[in-house]
Amino acid sequence: MRTTEIHQIEDIENFKQNALLWSQQFIDVVWLDSNHHQDKYSNYDAVLAVEGFTAIHTDYYDAFERLKEYQTTTKDWIFGYLTYDLKNTTERLKSNNFDGLEFPDLYFFQPQKLFLIKGNQVEVQYLKMVDDEIESDLLEIQNLSNKCTEKLQNEIKIKLRIHKDSYFEKLDKMLAHIHRGDIYEANFCQEFYAEDSVINPLETFNKLNAISKPPFATFLKYNDKYLLSASPERYIQKTGYSIISQPIKGTAKRSLDTVEDERLKTELAKDEKERSENIMIVDLVRNDLSHTAIKGSVKVEELCKVHSFMQVHQMISTVSSKVTEETHSVDIIKTSYPMGSMTGVPKISAMTIVEDLEETKRGLYSGSVGYFTPTGDFDFNVIIRSILYNATNKYISYSVGGAITAKSDPIKEYEECLTKAKAMREALEN
Repeated sequence: MRTTEIHQIEDIENFKQNALLWSQQFIDVVWLDSNHHQDKYSNYDAVLAVEGFTAIHTDYYDAFERLKEYQTTTKDWIFGYLTYDLKNTTERLKSNNFDGLEFPDLYFFQPQKLFLIKGNQVEVQYLKMVDDEIESDLLEIQNLSNKCTEKLQNEIKIKLRIHKDSYFEKLDKMLAHIHRGDIYEANFCQEFYAEDSVINPLETFNKLNAISKPPFATFLKYNDKYLLSASPERYIQKTGYSIISQPIKGTAKRSLDTVEDERLKTELAKDEKERSENIMIVDLVRNDLSHTAIKGSVKVEELCKVHSFMQVHQMISTVSSKVTEETHSVDIIKTSYPMGSMTGVPKISAMTIVEDLEETKRGLYSGSVGYFTPTGDFDFNVIIRSILYNATNKYISYSVGGAITAKSDPIKEYEECLTKAKAMREALEN
């Protein structure tokens, strides 16, 4: 059982900064920040969950069944992540590429302390066992100095796991698969990394978030492992019996010149290659949602709409469905995972081919972070535009990818990857 209190906060931005700084004392932390992006599917401006009372962390084997049991038994808020490699539990696939980060394949925790922020209102939910700490915690948060103490960090030297010439060779192989008809589209990813490097995770997250201001920003801490995410993409959300998924496919850089920026946006909206990428993934998402949907309920609410973010323009579609009361929340995720925007068409063939051509185990990159509510509703993002950090191994990683189709120009695909990587590089190097 939880104790719930509603508090009006005068300076909510200061409270948010302080709350995230205050959270760093805990082993388990999930911070989700919408950065004031509002749409009809928004629930909160920000959410902070800390200090696991119970938790599940496991490898991919039977991972969804274990999560299902944990979520059903707990019947409370749970926060955590799903790695891309959970594909190996739903299909006969493998992940044998290099892994410098060593995150468990699945991790969720039941927070002792939870803050739900909307407008100037903070809903505080504490487990009964710690509810006597609400007032002192709120006082501590509001009185904190919100300046993050900078740790000394060495110069970050970013390396490429796949060098430019090798990237083009691999794309040629990918295109050969497409021309042969093995696949129509695949999301091909490459890793940028730094070894023997130390960062201040919170400071780095704040820099990354300030550069991009995305709608699905995430700071996640699990012991010595960190996710610092500036994700613009929602994977899937359940509200009551309604499901939505919002795949992103199609990217264009932004310009400081207003006229040129509008031209780039218009060109993206009309780009046949980008639209075909998006529509192929929309068809895949429709198929994924149909596994749990009430017959005839799968609909495309929005197709190929261009949304503008601080770094890039993105083409986003929204697919919806309805489910029955008996449909288990975890089954909705299991039958649509990994998300189509990070795999390809057909899904299993695409995942097999990218595993062969990529050099790095994706792990948390192109996975998902989010939460389940006590009633089984959920909301999950797509982990892209993100920095991953193993503090013990002193290993930093960020990956970027792009959808490869028959119309792909390898040079333009490479340039798009560098555009997507720009924010992470800036956050680490500046």
